[in-house]
Amino acid sequence: MKPWRFLSLLLPVLSLSLPAMGQRVITADLGQIKGPRSMSWQDCTGAGRVAEGLRDTWRRQLEECHREIGFKYLRMHGLLQDELGVYSQDAQGNPRYNWQYIDDVYDYLLSIGVKPFVEFGFMPSALASGNTKMFWWQANVTPPKDYAKWDALITALVRHWTERYGETEVKTWRFEIWNEPNYPGFWHPPQNSNPRDEYFKLYEHTARAVQSVSTNYLVGGPAGAGPAWTAELIDLCVQKDIPINFISYHAYGLGDGPSGLDEYGNRNLYLSGDMQSVARIVNSQRPIIEKSARPGLPIYITEWSASYSPRDPVHDAYFSAAFILEQLRHTESVGCMSYWTFTDVFEENGPPPRPFHGGFGLINAQGIRKPAFWAWQFLADLGPTEVKNSDASSYVCTDPAGGAQVLLWDTTHPTGGKVSNQSFFFHPQPAADLGSVAVKLKHLAPGDYLLTVRRIGDHANDPYSRYLELGSPADLNPAAVAELKGLSTGRPVSETSVTVPASGTFETSLPLHANDVYLVTLKRK
Repeated sequence: MKPWRFLSLLLPVLSLSLPAMGQRVITADLGQIKGPRSMSWQDCTGAGRVAEGLRDTWRRQLEECHREIGFKYLRMHGLLQDELGVYSQDAQGNPRYNWQYIDDVYDYLLSIGVKPFVEFGFMPSALASGNTKMFWWQANVTPPKDYAKWDALITALVRHWTERYGETEVKTWRFEIWNEPNYPGFWHPPQNSNPRDEYFKLYEHTARAVQSVSTNYLVGGPAGAGPAWTAELIDLCVQKDIPINFISYHAYGLGDGPSGLDEYGNRNLYLSGDMQSVARIVNSQRPIIEKSARPGLPIYITEWSASYSPRDPVHDAYFSAAFILEQLRHTESVGCMSYWTFTDVFEENGPPPRPFHGGFGLINAQGIRKPAFWAWQFLADLGPTEVKNSDASSYVCTDPAGGAQVLLWDTTHPTGGKVSNQSFFFHPQPAADLGSVAVKLKHLAPGDYLLTVRRIGDHANDPYSRYLELGSPADLNPAAVAELKGLSTGRPVSETSVTVPASGTFETSLPLHANDVYLVTLKRK
């Protein structure tokens, strides 16, 4: 943190006064309750593939995220990948199953209180109809060559989970069928076939196999690259009495749309000019579902982020924290907003080339927490009851102990959509001065409080800006790792004792810069 940025920070004023011209003002009456706040943001997070879950660094970072953010489910690729040894055949073509590595990872998840959001994919080579593969770890993306053997594999695996963990547990899981079948890179059916029809065949077989073990198990899809085939999949399931319990798809914030791939970081990518682009994609399918024969189906967003590239520096920049909060604030009606991903221990395009490389994770491979991590952690520190307030980019909440919390942020487009993320975010970006923001609360219980202010922004819980100042080294020695971790601790920028008078009014003013995030808490003494 740059000390000069906060020379004027935090002299609380305990009477309401007119704001300075141009000042942003957030007002809330704590007696005006909106209700329990939405917790869909906490439902799930993502990880690259199941095999990475065998690693200690991956596990320690998941425990951090579960403990401090509260993620309840985890979704991963590669469940049936050859490296896990799940499926093979003997010389006569008889199937052989091996659940040992899956058990190792799933036992661990459940031991720390995280449930699997199962993604069935990709295709074991011995069962694959073709050789088309994706990623550094060679995920086979072709349909099964023998659906009877595929059905038997899915049934055997789900039955194994039921025997190992019990139906009471497994019926709380979710089973998603494949990943982004509307994007050719992830679904390669035979030439001249219809990709949608081939996916619907896979969906039907897989959904029926899952529910052949228990009709209580939850299945859904199509896990689209952007909204895809929503109405058509629902119609198919209704017409053929195929199980479907949720609709899933993905949403990314790039200007060239939610689909596509930048596996090796070779493209110039541009943020959408719409700073609620992800939210608009997320909300686009609700009217379609409501008009369908299954209007109550929940929406699960099983991947989302500012960018679909694992080499996009927007993921490391302080801008991402405000972007994340802006999307989550406007997607509270969906059942799940699973961020892609919690960790940079992620190898779709090979091992990470340097400590900060634009990886998806909330935490980098050295365990350094990015600004994005703190956006989620700040949300986790809000009280359970939301109060009505006058500002769309903020939350005002209360807790049972009589405390109050205000989470606020600015969302300013950093590039105007005219400069690529690679050209912009690989260089230091000082934040523009936006003046100040006033927080005014009414009907707070009179008495003594501890006022705490925490911030995310330029050089505040922002190790990436310091990494750029160090010259973006390919390696970090232990002292440099310690320095960068020390710049991203979530510690308050100020703590002050205040007394709320009998009138119950409280006011404070904070300096505001582009894409700042503040968490202001009042804890009753």
